Amino acid sequence: MNFKINDLRTSIEYLKTFPNQILETDVQVDPFAEISGIYRYVGAGGTVKRPTKLGPAMIFNNVKGHENSKVLIGLLSSRERVGLLLNEKPEKLGFLLKDSLNNPIDPITISNNEATCQEVVHLASDSGFDIRKLIPAPTNTEEDAGPYITMGMCYGTNPINGLSDITIHRLCLQSKDEISMYFVPGRHLDTLRMMYEKDNKPMPISISIGVDPAIEIASCFEPPTTPLGFNELSIAGGLRNEPVKLVNCLTVNEKAIANAEYVIEGELIPNKRIREDLNTNTGKAMPEFPGYTGSSKPELPVIKVKAVTHRKNPIMQSCIGPSEEHVNMAGIPTEASILILLEKALPGNIKNVYAHPSGGGKYMAIIQFIKRSPSDEGKHRQAALLAFAAFSELKHVILVDEDVDIFDSNDVLWAMNTRFQGDKDVITIPGVSCHPLDPSQTPEYSNSISQVGISCKTIFDCTVPFHLKDKFQRSVFKEVDIEKWIK
Repeated sequence: MNFKINDLRTSIEYLKTFPNQILETDVQVDPFAEISGIYRYVGAGGTVKRPTKLGPAMIFNNVKGHENSKVLIGLLSSRERVGLLLNEKPEKLGFLLKDSLNNPIDPITISNNEATCQEVVHLASDSGFDIRKLIPAPTNTEEDAGPYITMGMCYGTNPINGLSDITIHRLCLQSKDEISMYFVPGRHLDTLRMMYEKDNKPMPISISIGVDPAIEIASCFEPPTTPLGFNELSIAGGLRNEPVKLVNCLTVNEKAIANAEYVIEGELIPNKRIREDLNTNTGKAMPEFPGYTGSSKPELPVIKVKAVTHRKNPIMQSCIGPSEEHVNMAGIPTEASILILLEKALPGNIKNVYAHPSGGGKYMAIIQFIKRSPSDEGKHRQAALLAFAAFSELKHVILVDEDVDIFDSNDVLWAMNTRFQGDKDVITIPGVSCHPLDPSQTPEYSNSISQVGISCKTIFDCTVPFHLKDKFQRSVFKEVDIEKWIK
């Protein structure tokens, strides 16, 4: 059967044609802590506390308190599954995104009566309206600040030039019509929000949940690869070779993804703030990609919800913050960003790049470098420096030769054990801005750190010096037709 993937439902149906990619259950599940608690053992992976593993995505068909909705978790929590959904080999996904970034296709807007995301409409003015009853957003752990939307495509527009941006943000359901929104410093939507707030105007925003995975991956590109004003939906268009379809919202002057499972329409209220754990007083937010539960924020911007629209029998899509799903959404665009810069600066020297799961797709990259001549010696360390420039949230770079499988951690550690000397192959760059969710980036942890979010970036050079390459040849085994023996 031929599948054309253009939304969440076609993605699910396509994956069902492969073994062990989708697991469904009709057993009732409580969205309070149970969904993530179950999926930890099924397929979360990433930096989730052990025991965990990679496995199928999981669909819960019977969600307590939400009889007409389902919850999907872990759709992108295996690189193999991302490859299936994007029709590319897992090890080539960074190159695929790089090519799509270089061949963008802008989104288009369709009419409201064509948009499946508006099949069912709930207005905030309706009697009994409550987003907590309409949207089965899971509470990841028992100490979370509340139920979170973790896979919401947040879409906003620059009030000056009309250019739009899409990003994933931490969204906590706070009341029947209010959502708190956390912005990592420097995110584009926060820049737009501050433009509106400066003029004391509410910022229209839409949150699309349950969309084509190409959109979810593309939305995770960051500066400098996608500067302010670059609409990442055009990358998703390049991935699918057709434009993403948008629709005008019903209650705010903004657009949403036309075939999303859910759309939340609302406004970011100027100068209004709310405590993130207002309803629980736990002092915690939710599990974040480094593997720790983040602290709740004392003051966060507030979205006033105007409407919720959805498809019939909608599917809520969720993600565990430290899971392999975050690794793939953040890491594959990271790989593409690094590849773009390195291929321009060092053509012919870069074989591949991998954003390792232990860094949540952000903190660690492994660069596979080819030394072709004596003049290439030293360029590999230049590649690491360029990688830090391409992706500012990167903390560690491991350099390996072309004979090392960067997707096999044992092989990378083998290179570190046989091609690395700590006294000469570690290069440190202290006092550099990095991602603020790393708990070791505080003055209390190290007196070399002046403020939260400053880090010491490090290069681990596990490559063989060019003049010694002949002494580091791996054992060569006979090539055979293995099928003859393992049929």
